[in-house]
Amino acid sequence: MLKISKILLPIDFSASSADAADAATAIAEHFQSQITLLHVLAPGFEPPLPTSGQRTVIHGFVRVEAEERMKYFRCDEWRRLDIQRVLKEGDPALTIAEYAESEHFDLIMMPTHGYGPFRRLLLGSVTAKVLHDATCPVWTSVHSQERPTHVPAQPRRIAAAVDLGPHSGSVLRWAGRLSEEFKAPLSIIHVAPFDPRVENYYFSPEWRDDVMREARVELTELMRTAGITGETHTEVGPIPDAVVERSRDLEADLLVIGRSGHSGHTGRLPTNAYAIIRKAPCPVLGV
Repeated sequence: MLKISKILLPIDFSASSADAADAATAIAEHFQSQITLLHVLAPGFEPPLPTSGQRTVIHGFVRVEAEERMKYFRCDEWRRLDIQRVLKEGDPALTIAEYAESEHFDLIMMPTHGYGPFRRLLLGSVTAKVLHDATCPVWTSVHSQERPTHVPAQPRRIAAAVDLGPHSGSVLRWAGRLSEEFKAPLSIIHVAPFDPRVENYYFSPEWRDDVMREARVELTELMRTAGITGETHTEVGPIPDAVVERSRDLEADLLVIGRSGHSGHTGRLPTNAYAIIRKAPCPVLGV
């Protein structure tokens, strides 16, 4: 049984923060979770001024404004939810990751970037650092220059992309449990990497058949071990593009991926994961 008791929701008061809040609300209502709203005032958030006294005054105004916005953010819609509101100062990415770990959150939910006057607090680089450093799963909204449309807060169809490495079991377990909780059909995607330097060999029918056959055997065993069921899709190609296109074809509302490398020495956000998050047509849960 999947348990999500505590959700951390970093916001910058932008439209994309609102989208993340919608998704957090759906998860919190389903799992009876507590939502902690976190806003981080970054160093240098007040304009440079000649005297320390002037800087102190502006600092106070900015902080008071942030406190007011935090106080009234979704205050009417969230009356029946367990909500905590936290304002901190510091490096946004570091503060978010450290706070999530110290307070033992089960899930971080955040946009990939913001659009409003506080945009610099949640740029893609900040989200990338959180994805890299956070020890708990991270849900990110669609990374788009325009607000996405027709993206439901509660997933109706889930896709999981696995590389058949050591972390694949965790990805499948999260995807399978979410599929059960929301009664959402599950599709599992595996893409064998394509290397253009050996293009002729890669496109030989014999090689493709062997690769796909071995991948299906491994995938079946992984699913059996994880105790999940779902339709499978295996193919050869550039991993990020193939995963994104298959997710789009499947009309997935949520894509679950891994954030750890095979060896454990590549950090928690390998290149393929970041590329998938940037291009995905739906929210992505990085496990």
